[in-house]
Amino acid sequence: MARRKKETEQNHKKVNTDGIMGLVGSTTEQPISETLETNYMPYAMSVIVSRAIPEIDGFKPSHRKLLYTMYKMGLLTGGRTKSANIVGQTMRLNPHGDAAIYETMVRLARGNETLLHPFVDSKGNFGKVYSRDMAYAAARYTEAKLDPICGEIFKDIDCDTVDMVDNYDATMKEPALLPTTFPNVLVSANQGIAVGMASNICSFNLKEVCDTAIALMKNPGADILETLPGPDFSTGGELLFDENAAREVYATGRGSFKLRAKWRFVQDKNLIEITQIPYTTATEVIMDKVAELIKAGKIKEISDMRDETDLGGLKLTIDLKRGVDPEKLMAKLFRMTSLQDSFPCNFNILIAGMPRVMGVGEILQEWTAWRTDCVKRRLFFQIGKKEERLHLLKGLERILLDIDKAIAIIRETELESEVVPNLMIGFGIDEIQANYVAEIKLRNINKEYILKQTQAAGQLEKEIAALRETLNSPKKLQNLIIKELQAVSDKFGQERKTEIVYDYQESAAESEEETVPDYPVTVFVSKEGYLKKITQQSLRMSGEQKFKEGDSLSFSRETTNRAEFLAFTDKFQCYKSRLSDFDDGKASLLGDYLPQKLGFEPGENLVALVLCGDYKGFILFFYENGKAAKVPLSAYETKTNRKKLTGAYSDKSPLVKAIALDADEQVALYSTDGRAAVFSTAQLLPKTTRNTQGVAVLSLRAKASLKDAVLLSESGIGNVSRYRVKSIPSAGAILKDEDAPDKQQSFDV
Repeated sequence: MARRKKETEQNHKKVNTDGIMGLVGSTTEQPISETLETNYMPYAMSVIVSRAIPEIDGFKPSHRKLLYTMYKMGLLTGGRTKSANIVGQTMRLNPHGDAAIYETMVRLARGNETLLHPFVDSKGNFGKVYSRDMAYAAARYTEAKLDPICGEIFKDIDCDTVDMVDNYDATMKEPALLPTTFPNVLVSANQGIAVGMASNICSFNLKEVCDTAIALMKNPGADILETLPGPDFSTGGELLFDENAAREVYATGRGSFKLRAKWRFVQDKNLIEITQIPYTTATEVIMDKVAELIKAGKIKEISDMRDETDLGGLKLTIDLKRGVDPEKLMAKLFRMTSLQDSFPCNFNILIAGMPRVMGVGEILQEWTAWRTDCVKRRLFFQIGKKEERLHLLKGLERILLDIDKAIAIIRETELESEVVPNLMIGFGIDEIQANYVAEIKLRNINKEYILKQTQAAGQLEKEIAALRETLNSPKKLQNLIIKELQAVSDKFGQERKTEIVYDYQESAAESEEETVPDYPVTVFVSKEGYLKKITQQSLRMSGEQKFKEGDSLSFSRETTNRAEFLAFTDKFQCYKSRLSDFDDGKASLLGDYLPQKLGFEPGENLVALVLCGDYKGFILFFYENGKAAKVPLSAYETKTNRKKLTGAYSDKSPLVKAIALDADEQVALYSTDGRAAVFSTAQLLPKTTRNTQGVAVLSLRAKASLKDAVLLSESGIGNVSRYRVKSIPSAGAILKDEDAPDKQQSFDV
């Protein structure tokens, strides 16, 4: 490879016999900003505008193209057809390939249960939204048509309600938006990841959304929470109502809703049946996590768990051991698995081609304005059609005065092309009217027919006047939209699937201590990172502690089984664990290897181990460069179950020692050039950040470094006054042989 690279470089520099540089693969330099602007930005904008973010009608382009194709195929009123036929027809609008189109159809299908109100009436296996592993059947096996609710999606689409644009190869037209008669953008769940932004919209109950839209039209200051208490998901479950969280989402479009599974206890069989799960998870995810917890010994109340989902719907069954309290077990499962989860909201929607994050109220205002425009366009279209008809009838009215004259003109005209001009001259009508008169069938050229037609002109004038009055009256336009919303709500509204729980004891469940037995133990940690937890009884009966060859004891400490500890590594990370996660050991065993047990990264080694206690007090970090940092232990107390903290301490110099203290004490410092210093930790001010660099405590000579730091009571120093310093940093004093420690420790607590 090196020789080939050298030859290539020589070819680049070679000059031919004509004196012309013979360049092989020459390149042109381009500034990175120009590359981003010309190459990357068009792609990013295309993904945002034409693929990932939904618009005010609630659809992405892929959804719109599929549904419009099915509409043009006559699948709104006709029978089902093979999904493969639909996919093939959709490729005239969507060139992204059949797999992507069919996947879009699957999500919109009734069988998949992704949407509260599916748009595709499906037949066959379309998978399930609550299953990660259940694959949907191929397009050649399944059938589909449009669901009846699509009548509201395409209502009046042929009345110029929306713009029609060219498809990708300009061979046909497609709608830029679909004229939905209800706020589908809030009714259908939608998720999309674009470039540099994303969208995640939860679904709301159709009836509640329509009621909210009506309430806001009547009173812009209406309280949304009164008509829209929370989202409604197709998978059901329970919504843990939090008024502050709901108001934040409704106002800003960002936030989250808490969901949990629905379950029941079957007492005679001593089992729990889970029948509904949060929208954000899957049955396999829950099963895998429960199995993992059982294997780790964190859940001991379950004897078996299985998936009994069938044609009747979802069901996860948990067999309980004798005497288990189902309420306490479910509280633990809610806390430790995705049976309780959060739906993160990010209401990012394209408005006039620009992405905007909006609250529910603002979305409904935008939808109302857009829907008003659609209704106005429909009224314009209807007025135009009626005026065209009225214009023709006005021409017919003119010939009613003398039908014989009209017949005579037509009969006496020799050339066909002159019939229309002669009628125009004879009756003073325009070309359109004359064409209409000329096309009347012979049997209809009688007074009765013409009178009947011309009498309809008066009714048309009244209808046109009424349409114009509605068009020019914002109040009547609003009432028309409200009437359509009420009609949709009455026809397609359904009861909530997600039950709202207002009174729940989540905080108590979260803070409840796991049922882990607590008893005295002694912890032994070796220099190479092996940990042994030995009970008092076993310790009294055991002999000498066994260690790996070349390894030795670092420290030992009496504590309890529920105690937590922090393991600091040379990669500036901290791993948090409990002693209860380790099996009780014996003196004759090596113990658990911490890097493997805690999941250290490859090449990561243990530097210090600290018992946390009740997270009162502080940790002292001592670094090779002679600096020390005093960090409160509370900085490492996490409210969540995180087991790993990055940036646990400063990365400016290698860590030598970490010591945890409840109160200030005297500490002895040793340097590699044979000096020692004793100072009080009260001279160090606590720092608020974990990765603080600290302050210098030991002034080091060239090539010297801090070697160790131990508590004065454990140092073995006799003449303390020789090494005590009044201020820091200090160079310390030459360490005498009688003050040298008998044993240097690598770890402390």
